[in-house]
Amino acid sequence: MFQKFVWITGALDVPIGLATIAAAVFQPHDEHFAALTTAGAFLIFAGAALVWAAGDLETRAPIVFWQGFVRLTAVVSILYMVPAGLAESWQYGVVAFDGIIGLVYIFGSMQSTGAGFFGLMRGKSAA
Repeated sequence: MFQKFVWITGALDVPIGLATIAAAVFQPHDEHFAALTTAGAFLIFAGAALVWAAGDLETRAPIVFWQGFVRLTAVVSILYMVPAGLAESWQYGVVAFDGIIGLVYIFGSMQSTGAGFFGLMRGKSAA
């Protein structure tokens, strides 16, 4: 179940990355062009890495584990923006979805491999 979850959520990163790049290309005068194209490329590469990692979670779980922290970073940054009135309403969905996905990646990596938190942080996937 965890393997399928990682594969599906990783595969979904690819079209989201493409859409992020397309948004930047169709508004090339936007001051966020470089950030959007870079973020889009990162999403595509992260998605490819997650799909690849799902093929052998026993060995590649640290990739999934660390991607959980990337997702939680998005959550924290949006929550930081809320008091300043900088978050848009659609970004609250990111908090919900990425928060859940990030936690599932972290705890699922630990449970599926039997590896500890600090072991996965160091790239070790064996218990």
